[in-house]
Amino acid sequence: MNKKKVLIITYYWPPAGGPGVQRWLKFVKYLPEFGVEPIVYCPSNANYPIIDQSLLNEVPSVTIIKQPITEPYKLAQLFSKKSKTISKGIIAQKEKQNLLERLMLYVRGNFFIPDARKKWVKPSVRYLSTYMSDFNIDTVITSGPPHSIHLIGLKLQEKLGVTWLADFRDPWTSIGYHKQLKLNKASKAKHKNLEKQVLNNADQIIVTSPSTKSEFEDITNRPIHVITNGYDSELVNVKELDSKFTLSHIGSLLSKRNPEVLWKVLQDLVENDKDIAAQFQLNLVGEVGEEVIQSIKNNNLINYLNRIGYVSHNEAVKFQKKSQLLLLIEIDSEDTKAIIPGKLFEYMVSNRPIIAIGPKGADVASIIKETNTGQYFNYDNYEGIKQIILHHFESYKQGNLKTNPIGLQQYSRKQLTKSLAELINPS
Repeated sequence: MNKKKVLIITYYWPPAGGPGVQRWLKFVKYLPEFGVEPIVYCPSNANYPIIDQSLLNEVPSVTIIKQPITEPYKLAQLFSKKSKTISKGIIAQKEKQNLLERLMLYVRGNFFIPDARKKWVKPSVRYLSTYMSDFNIDTVITSGPPHSIHLIGLKLQEKLGVTWLADFRDPWTSIGYHKQLKLNKASKAKHKNLEKQVLNNADQIIVTSPSTKSEFEDITNRPIHVITNGYDSELVNVKELDSKFTLSHIGSLLSKRNPEVLWKVLQDLVENDKDIAAQFQLNLVGEVGEEVIQSIKNNNLINYLNRIGYVSHNEAVKFQKKSQLLLLIEIDSEDTKAIIPGKLFEYMVSNRPIIAIGPKGADVASIIKETNTGQYFNYDNYEGIKQIILHHFESYKQGNLKTNPIGLQQYSRKQLTKSLAELINPS
């Protein structure tokens, strides 16, 4: 049986590191099992903010085509190292931004709409129009951010009449950093217009959370499907847990994700419980905003901090599996209710209890509750956070700290790819 060919356009692809690359790397891995032949199109010279060479080992044997991209961030780095942090989404608090940072954010927001990869659209459309015609490919999937990738799909649909699925790993105009880009009125309107064009022309829209689906339903009548991120069966062996009472956060902990309430709880516990003080360790694995470090210092926790920095995906999985507790933090904002971090699903299958802190009404809260993998707290729940850490510490002392998850299979990468394949090739 011939497999249905589908062109997948993505900016993030190994050796890119970070969460953005995982989603489509795993979809591409499993799609052939469901009658779909994926062909990946990505940049040949991308300026990825994070590199993870280990992910190259996970790239399956599929056709991958590449074309060069113009990267403004490369030029910006000649003037300021801050451009690299901005490209990672690490934006300093407004009152701490210097003149150059404010100027860079203004230029990024108003001169590069929808984003700094916009110059890849025209040459990609030109190249792919011929490629798709030559190889009889009639279906294309675009994955954003960067949301300029969706404009490639829009143009290919206009030009060739192909079936187009737009995958939104994050929202567009409601994404957390959007308000920090110092957009003028005309730029805001242009973003809204492009978002509307994409949502009203794509044949199918895929989102990663129910909240994003609800948001987009106010803009379009096109079919919208929720396919979350998920977990894969990682071949990472961890023989034993940390001997210390470790609380680990894996991934970027940006300045706006600074959980002051947690630091205050931890200060209270280590200052008033000698057992906890002797055993506790805070692991931060990944990029950390300086405001976060300062808050940890202010709460007299710096001696308990193990700041590890960015590690490969395999190393990150090891930390997840050996830590006593896993920490999940989201910005306390209405705009972040829809964000379901990819690491949540890897956390859930690590068999380690999750302590999550975020905004009221977040999609993450219901997933954690339904799967019985931890507890979710709002930023004002000091006592709740304190009591759950004390409860877990008692279990840790008894050697009985674990979870009893339920219903995780629906979030396996293979099961999620099956749902995707049914959209690509409906029976």
